[in-house]
Parts: sequence; C-alpha cells; structure tokens
Amino acid sequence: MFERIRTGLILIAIVLLCLFATKSPIPIVILMIVTLAVGANEWTKFGKGAGKAYSHPIQFVLITFGLAVVAYNIQPYYANLWPIIWGVASVFWLSALVTVRRYPLEGITSERWLPQIGILLLIATTLAIYSLWSDSPWWLMYLFALVWVADSGAYFTGKFFGKHKLIPDVSPNKTVEGLIGGLALACVVVFAVAYDRQLVGLHLVGFIVLSVITMLASVLGDLFESLLKRKANIKDSGTLLPGHGGVLDRIDSLLAAAPIFAFGFWLAGGF
Repeated sequence: MFERIRTGLILIAIVLLCLFATKSPIPIVILMIVTLAVGANEWTKFGKGAGKAYSHPIQFVLITFGLAVVAYNIQPYYANLWPIIWGVASVFWLSALVTVRRYPLEGITSERWLPQIGILLLIATTLAIYSLWSDSPWWLMYLFALVWVADSGAYFTGKFFGKHKLIPDVSPNKTVEGLIGGLALACVVVFAVAYDRQLVGLHLVGFIVLSVITMLASVLGDLFESLLKRKANIKDSGTLLPGHGGVLDRIDSLLAAAPIFAFGFWLAGGF
C-alpha cells in the first residue's frame, strides 16, 4: 500500500508540473509522447502477439506514434480532424459498452481488431488531453478531477457498502453501490465548477450532462481494460509503475473519458 501511495503522489506531482509549471507546451507534449509510446507497447500484450502489427511491438509503437504526429500536424490545415477522431472514438465506446455487457461472448474485442482499436484510442486520448490543456490547463485538471474523484469514491463506497456486483464476469470487485457513490462524490466537483463558472440555462444543463457522461465513460474505460486483461490472462498491463501496474492501468479510464469530454466540449463551443 505504501508503494502504491508513493507512486501515486509522484505521478500527481509530475502531472501538476506539466499542467501548470509553464505556459510552454513542451512539458505536456513530452508527457504525452512518453504515455503514448509506453501505452502502445503495453497494448500489444492484449493481443498475445497475434497479427502483423504485434509481431514486433516496436512496429506497433512506431505506427501509433507516426499516425499521432500526422494527426497533430494536419490540424492547422483541417480544423475538424481532431473532433472527428474524438467522435469516432466516442462511437467506439458505445460499441464497447455492448461488448462489456455481453462478455464473455465475442464482440469488438476480437484480436484482429485490437491493433486498430488501440491506435484509435491512444491517439484520440493524446489529442484530447493536449487540446484541453491548450484551451486551459484548468479544463484538463477538471477532467482529471472527475475521473480521479469518481474512481476514489467508487472504491471506498464499494469497499464499505458494496453488495451488488456491477459486471462480475469482467471486474468482480466493482459494485453498483460503488458506482453510485463515485458518481455522487464527483458531482460535488461538477457543481462546484459550474458555480465558479456561473453557468446557467442550457450551458449549465449541457455542462452537467457532459460531465456525467464523462464519469460514466471513465468507468467503462476501466471495465474495458479489465476485459482485455482477462482475455489475455494478465493481471496488469505492465510493471512500470510500482503498486499500480502499467501506464494503461492508470489511464484506462481516460481512454474513454478524455475523447468523449473533448468531443462534447468542442460541440458545446466551450463553457
């Protein structure tokens, strides 16, 4: 437990420094490059080495990184590219919801599609995080707060009050009570920010709806990674983070939450 707490505090410190230490994009870009590269490498474990993209993990990492660079550089010439990527990722998560609910029946988690899914989610998440930071580091901090508070609230509520399993075939430890507790606690953050921004009318409604959808998406992201690990018969996606596992084990919720929040934020024109 001490190791897990220590690693968590170090990660929080790194993230806060990248968000607020300077207005230069260099720290956040470096963080995203490292996350993208390590995350792509860990993703290949889900396919058990199947498929051309997985024959050599470095190839998959380079393909993912190369496509991310292309998407980043095309944005100035085609402003709607990133929202399209976020939109496609959002549609994917609707399909993922069906897959998680139907597990262990086969769905979109077929090994033949895992490379494409990984590339889409990793790039969409990376671009979403950078876009939100560019708009304001505080919006990115808000996204992180939603995910972290919802996750922490679910953990403690489920630990002390959990009785009804959420989706036991995928994640036996998650409970309905934990889900409700996490959402309730995260809603405190939502209303605090809405009050600070003085949101009213449709802006307030849209902000609350988007925030709740983002919280639910973060749970789905966690469940989906659990499903992939269960299919691959592995406990963690990696060992880079002592007490936490791999990078994907830490950003699994963001793989769903970040593209969906960024897409909704773009549709609303900001708040």
